Amino acid sequence: MNYKKAGAIIIPTLIAAGIIAYMLLRVWGDLIVALKTAVPSFLILAVLICIVAWFLRGLRYQYILKKIDVLVNLWKSTACIYISQTANLIIPARLGDLVRLLILKHEADATYSKGLSSIVVERFFDIITIALLGVIALPFALNVPEWFSTVIFAALVLSFAFIAALGLFGNLKAENKYINILFNLLSEIKQASLGISATGILGFSSVVIWIFDCFICLVIAMMFNVEIPFVVIVLAIVIGNLVKAVPLTPGGVGTYELAVALTLEISGTPAAIATLIAVIDHLVKNLVTLAGGVISLYIFGDWAVDLMKRAFSRGIDKGEII
Repeated sequence: MNYKKAGAIIIPTLIAAGIIAYMLLRVWGDLIVALKTAVPSFLILAVLICIVAWFLRGLRYQYILKKIDVLVNLWKSTACIYISQTANLIIPARLGDLVRLLILKHEADATYSKGLSSIVVERFFDIITIALLGVIALPFALNVPEWFSTVIFAALVLSFAFIAALGLFGNLKAENKYINILFNLLSEIKQASLGISATGILGFSSVVIWIFDCFICLVIAMMFNVEIPFVVIVLAIVIGNLVKAVPLTPGGVGTYELAVALTLEISGTPAAIATLIAVIDHLVKNLVTLAGGVISLYIFGDWAVDLMKRAFSRGIDKGEII
């Protein structure tokens, strides 16, 4: 028995299950009452919004790839994200993202450097966007813990530090092979993300993507006939995703729900309702991701299935994908 492989899966999964179980058990009596008042038809709307949001992500990723001379159609750019995010639901530490490098190499003959650059650009715009949305939402939410502000501003500081690094080192070359690889990576990131046009398009599309993500949570709140100010929903999604960025559990399961529920509770939502909204919100997003990942495997063909098997085995055994 490979104890390392088993532990890499079992321990994070147990942490996630423990958090979810704790959240549900502490409000168990009220959960039944809340579920009886739910309007299930809102789930359909939430799923549809989630699917649209995924194609918006695919459109943004297609643009990022085009900026570094990697050409793929919208279906493949979206499928590429679907597969890597599906892998992230199982592989620890978000190493599933590295699956994209092999997909882009196979489908578009892209170098690993360009594949990695595209992921960094996507993640950068996600982080800076949700941090800025958090800054906007904070003044409208009452009684928020001080650590909310700390997490949000820390994300902003890291984002601006990264921009400064691109400006300083994005065009440099070095004699050392490994330092030059790093400089080349920064150059490709700069090529894809900096510039008035690229920054504007990626910034605007990122805001739209995350507003859609917030709408999913809002619709699920409507499912339980509760009125939650949209700025509170935005803050909950911001805190949930910034906490989820710390890869303690696969796909952030457990930590995301806890952060979202806590934010909604602080803003006056009953504990049972807040818990259900947080759990169902993440469940909808993960199930749509999983379904999209399975469909995407058929889009790419049998080689992609073998890739996923190899990613799971090597990524878990050795902490590596390629």
